[in-house]
Order: sequence, then structure tokens, then C-alpha cells
Amino acid sequence: MNADIDIDSFDINAAPADMDWANLCFGYYPTDYNVRCEYRDGKWGEITISSSPMLDIHMAATCLHYGQELFEGLKAQRGKDGKVRVFRMDENAKRFISSANGIKMAPLPEEIFCKMVRMVVKLNARFIPPYGSGSSLYIRPLEIGITPQVGVKSAVEYMVVMFVSPVGPYFKTGFRPSKICITREYDRVAPKGTGRFKIGGNYAASLAAGDMAHKLGYSAVLYLDPKEKKYLDECGPANFFAIKDGKYITPASDSILPSITNMSLRQLARDMGLEVEERHIAIEELKDISEAAACGTAAVCSPVLEIDDLDTGDKYVVSHDGEPGPITTRLYEMLCGIKTGEVEDKHGWCEVIE
Repeated sequence: MNADIDIDSFDINAAPADMDWANLCFGYYPTDYNVRCEYRDGKWGEITISSSPMLDIHMAATCLHYGQELFEGLKAQRGKDGKVRVFRMDENAKRFISSANGIKMAPLPEEIFCKMVRMVVKLNARFIPPYGSGSSLYIRPLEIGITPQVGVKSAVEYMVVMFVSPVGPYFKTGFRPSKICITREYDRVAPKGTGRFKIGGNYAASLAAGDMAHKLGYSAVLYLDPKEKKYLDECGPANFFAIKDGKYITPASDSILPSITNMSLRQLARDMGLEVEERHIAIEELKDISEAAACGTAAVCSPVLEIDDLDTGDKYVVSHDGEPGPITTRLYEMLCGIKTGEVEDKHGWCEVIE
């Protein structure tokens, strides 16, 4: 830790920065500090604090040449009671470890991950949006391989950086359904590839398909399984779920990123008395669903209006009145309420930062 910075002197209830909180977009805004930790000589070092947004890395670093890079995303929010809560950071820490193991990087221990989250939130407390603004503090942990080498092999040195940015609500037009599309022209990942890890390469592979969809007026691509093209997979950068015959159904596949939001929604669905199924979902089943949504940290639930198959011409109308479905709406409200302390946190998912 930087000797000249006393983290205990930072107040989690610091006066907010001078920002137009009600009109933030979901983007990057500079904040005061980030925290870092390096892996050298076979062990993780001390956590340090930096006020610089720049990284000084070698041009031959493995992250730049061989994709040894992974990241996470989670949020801190100020509740109606004034308390600051972070949602399920332990699960993000576990997924951070899983991604590191998946691409042969040094895994950051869960206790260090969580300590860094607490630190970076407290250090930037004045950028936590006030309750009622509809905004939150987005936390971005990043790990990169920093060993300089030109041979294709794992690095022996790594850096973890965590920074934060206040972000506005994902839905600028409100919690409204949108159209998504299916295309067999693109695959997000390969069968038995890196789809279950949160690494930058997966997102780079989705950019062309996402750009095509947006130009055609769709909010996202609903990818099919990369092997047979028969079953639903991920929905752009998010998981997909649907309501069918009163059941919460979501695709099961090794090529899907295990979403912490989806995991939480499944538990809330069970709490509501719904049966939950994680299984292969054939494209043909879309004609029988009553609700659908993409789900992830950014949007929580992004309800679906219609799913258009660009290859076959089939159109699956999900919302016949143009409104989000009642179950999707209830799940969205419950999860948002837990994060702000307005709904009982029965499962102990939130940690209050003090």
C-alpha cells in the first residue's frame, strides 16, 4: 500500500462528487484511485494504491500477444438506508479464479480479491451515486500477463488492477422489451473452448455479430450452440432465460459464461415457487415461451420483445402487448431491491462496506 495514503481516513459516506448523477451513461468516468497487486517469484505481493489510470507494461507482455487477460464486473450501490452494498463479490472472486485457471494464469486468492474490492470502493466513495439516482458504482477487476516473451507460453508474472467508474442505468428508455436476433453466420466461441471463462477474447469474437445486429435494429444476438446450431446459447454479452409453462428455463452448456446474475435469478425464481430447469433449449421451443430476457451485471434483466431468426425468417413474438412479462418484472424488482436494501437479503448476498 502507498505509504502516504491512509485508507482508514476515507469515509464511505463522503460527500458526493459534483456530477450530474441522474444523467450518467453506462460508460467510463475517471475516479480518484485504483488498487493493484502483482504476482512475482511465485507469490502475490502487497496491494498498492495508485492515482494513475495508466499501466506501464512491456511491449512483449503475454497479455498483448497471446490473450492472457481476464476480467470481472460487479457493482456497489447506496441504499435507501444510506449503506453501501456490494453484491456477491465472493462469487465474482471464484469466477475470477476459474477464468485464471482456464487460461493458465496465476489465480488471485479470494481473500485478496475481496480486500481489493473493499479498498477500491472506499477510496472512491465520493463517486458512489446517491440513492434514487438510478446509477451505481461499477467495479472492474482486471488481470493481465506481464512477462515479456515472444514464445507461446504462459507468463510467470501477472498484475491485477481494480478500478471503478460511476455508471448510469443500462436502460436509458426504461425497463422496456427489445428485439433480438438469431444468426448462424457467427459463433461466439468454439465447442469446449473458452466460453465459460470471462476473458476479453470472447467479447472480441462477438463484436462483428453485435455490430451487424445493431445495424439491423436489434439489441443483441442470441447465439446458438457452436457445435450443432440446434440449441440456444448466450445472448450477446449476457445469459438468456425464458419462462415456459410457468418454469424458469435457461440454457446449459460448457460454452456459456456462468452468470452470477442468472444464478441469483434462478434462486429467486425458486423462492417464488417456480420450477427451474438448466438444460438444452431447442430453437423450436421459442414458439412456446411466454417471457424471455438477457441477464447480466449491467442490465440485471433485459426483457425480450421478439426473437427473429435471420436465416429461416421465423419470428418468435415473446411480448404481445409490448410490456415486460410479470415474472421477469418481479425478478428484476426483487434483485434490484436486494442490492439497495429495500428487499430482505435472505441469502446473505450483499456485503455492507464500512
